[in-house]
Amino acid sequence: MLHRSTTRVLLLLCVMYLITYMDRVNVSTAAIGFGKEFHLSNLQVGLVFSAFAYPYLIFQIIGGWVGDRFGPRRTLTICSIIWAGATILTGMATGLVSMLVARVLLGLGEGATFPTATRAMSNWSPPHRRGFAQGVTHAFARIGNAITPPIVTWLMIAFSWRGAFIALGILSFVWAVVWRWYFRDDPRDHAKITPQEIEILPPYVGVKETPAVPWKALIKRMLPVTLVYFCYGWTLWLFLTWIPQFFLHNYQMNLKNSAVFASGVFFAGVLGDWLGGHITDWLLKRTQNRTKARSYMVMVCNLAALASLLPVLFVHDSTVAAIALSLGFFFAEMTIGPMWAIPMDIAPKYSGTASGLMNTGSALAAILSPVVSGWVIDATGNWDWPFIGSMGLMLVGAVVAFAMKPDQQF
Repeated sequence: MLHRSTTRVLLLLCVMYLITYMDRVNVSTAAIGFGKEFHLSNLQVGLVFSAFAYPYLIFQIIGGWVGDRFGPRRTLTICSIIWAGATILTGMATGLVSMLVARVLLGLGEGATFPTATRAMSNWSPPHRRGFAQGVTHAFARIGNAITPPIVTWLMIAFSWRGAFIALGILSFVWAVVWRWYFRDDPRDHAKITPQEIEILPPYVGVKETPAVPWKALIKRMLPVTLVYFCYGWTLWLFLTWIPQFFLHNYQMNLKNSAVFASGVFFAGVLGDWLGGHITDWLLKRTQNRTKARSYMVMVCNLAALASLLPVLFVHDSTVAAIALSLGFFFAEMTIGPMWAIPMDIAPKYSGTASGLMNTGSALAAILSPVVSGWVIDATGNWDWPFIGSMGLMLVGAVVAFAMKPDQQF
């Protein structure tokens, strides 16, 4: 295979995205177990959902800088050991407080992962394949979303909700060992890299080649991108944290059926991520215009996601809801390829830091969305209101997308 080393590195990153999302969203299914054992309200369960996002938010920018400064090999190895330990500790929790502490530690471990992975991709992916690389890795993240409900349900039935967390934590430790063994920061240092692969890769930007970050100017430049990603992140975390219980409570399903319906919705996101990465690269190649390939595509997909969710508000039928939610998640996820390509387009020398700045939007949404949604559900008893708020933010994201300007390099 001509590009075997670059393909294997990309596959390793895909597996990392899958595992990190399994470790993030496992609580949404396991909540049925620990929520009952610890006698938690919906608001308290929402706090558990969002606890990981506090350090995750803080370490987006710091973690992106760390990835730029120390390289993806070292950074991701340490991060994966931390999040693996945190997942195991979650399974050993004795109440709300210890559950919150474990989830905060998880956010600490995962905070630098995506910005640092973006730094790895910027050195290991050809510029014309950046959208595809981001799309396929995030597709694996959505595969993690999709397979987690049935896997956690099976582990809960076979062992307990505690055993589910411990098993997933061990899987993360295995990935850390493989990553440390196989990956190299500079592709040219890899023993199996071929001349054909090196020829299509961009010049290596290493630790020594990365200049000091002009923070003020870079933050200002990335602000519209961060806002658009916040609007996306609000919808993402509404889906990740509440969809299993939405089917369970709003349509009086049992645990197994709610997990199956939730997985169907998340698999639609897998297709959206994969297709979005291909389309944004195809548009760039066809038009040679990053604004059309990135910004316009994000705007169109946001509006399509908004329109897709409308039937949930007017038709109380589980099949209609599943189709509408699947379409909404599909179009929302189609924005991932163009959105994560934008930091590499705008600031290739600071791709880790720039993507960290962007991902603070999603991290902030991860804090607010689950808690606000849980509070609204407790206050109103209506599971539709969180989706109405999400649709409003999709409209905001569609409008602000015009201000991202990925064609103007920093």
